[in-house]
Amino acid sequence: MSIKQQKKVCIIFLLIALMMSCSKSEKKIEESIPKEEAKKANGNNGLSVTGDVVGQITVGYQGWFSCAGDNSPMGTHWWHWTEAWQQTPTQGNFHIPSWPDNSEYQKKYNTNLPALGNGSPASLFSSFDDQTVNVQFKWMKDYGIHTAALQRFNPTGIEGPIRNAITAKVKTAAEQHGIKFYIMYDVSAWVNMQAEIKNDWLNLMKQYTQSTAYAKQNGKPVVGIWGFGFNDNNHPWSAAVCLEVIQWFRDQGCYVMGGTPTHWRLAQTGGDSRQGYIDVYKSFDMLSPWMVGRIGTIADVDHYAQHIQNADLQFCNLNNIDYQPCVLPGSLQEGQRKHGDFMWRQFYNLTALGVKSMYVSMFDEYNESNQIAKTAATQQDVPVGLGIKSMDEDGTVCSSDYYLRITMDGGKMLKGQIGLSPNRPTSPQ
Repeated sequence: MSIKQQKKVCIIFLLIALMMSCSKSEKKIEESIPKEEAKKANGNNGLSVTGDVVGQITVGYQGWFSCAGDNSPMGTHWWHWTEAWQQTPTQGNFHIPSWPDNSEYQKKYNTNLPALGNGSPASLFSSFDDQTVNVQFKWMKDYGIHTAALQRFNPTGIEGPIRNAITAKVKTAAEQHGIKFYIMYDVSAWVNMQAEIKNDWLNLMKQYTQSTAYAKQNGKPVVGIWGFGFNDNNHPWSAAVCLEVIQWFRDQGCYVMGGTPTHWRLAQTGGDSRQGYIDVYKSFDMLSPWMVGRIGTIADVDHYAQHIQNADLQFCNLNNIDYQPCVLPGSLQEGQRKHGDFMWRQFYNLTALGVKSMYVSMFDEYNESNQIAKTAATQQDVPVGLGIKSMDEDGTVCSSDYYLRITMDGGKMLKGQIGLSPNRPTSPQ
């Protein structure tokens, strides 16, 4: 072998040795990064990649209506339909400002309310009936909704047994229709929350994470906690207590979504957030600021997008927190909807900002008139004389499923399946 050939061989061996050394060095660095940090380092600019909440439309699901005669654990109570649950709905004892489209429910329960404008009896559905939950989850499937966040309030009182039963029904319906669901704890007014929420998860709710329908994000079961940091008497916990609960769920292997005050980022200055809670908010995997009652006009929507949500998104991106702002149809009874323009403006503004996930508030919240589920289309479909507005309240005819269709198109725009447009593609009829 010539001297020249020997030099070439030496150079080749030297290069191979250097490459092996670099490879081993890189492997050591990679192995030294904790799994969570590796996800952030390799993910979507430090954020989570698409899963069952990130990159999706999620709806809040109450499932909290029952009627006398439905054989539910609530007995003869008209749970959430009336002010006095023990009494049958009447003109003086009624609790919902929006009337549902009940046409697809096989079983309904008679009330003492006036007949509908078309002469039909004013009867209502029960969420305790399997067919009711099945119909509503079929709507989610039909209108492109990926995930439902099942609301779970303090389960230690009178409502605990029916909430447990509804959870099982949601699991069955979600599995049947290919919808994902997760447990969202609303901790409002839950006095012994810190200990009881853990017991509830370990003894009752954790079992549902084994379902193929239970929502996962980054390979972890999703759990929502709504209410930490609100500056009112129903959410009194210290920042230390909130941090401990969040960390406990993270230690259980969960991805923890937080439903927060609207002005969470201004926690040092107060507002609707308690002061000194910024570390609580930063400890969540995902933040979803509440917007119901904060916006009511398109001008409000634009203001929040420009001055609040844009800065929220930037903060979350810098701190590797997934951001899931609320989108709401508006109160039908208060005339906020503008035949879909109000809701569409939110979808448009947030998509234009670069938001990747959205939480629709709510699916079946007929109690606050901000539901997207099928709703009475005309005055022929509501009880006479109660002052309940139908979908055509501003003179524009809207089908009962109109806001489900808007939500479907909003999800398509979010995912880039249709182009970004300030004009809703959805016809009201």
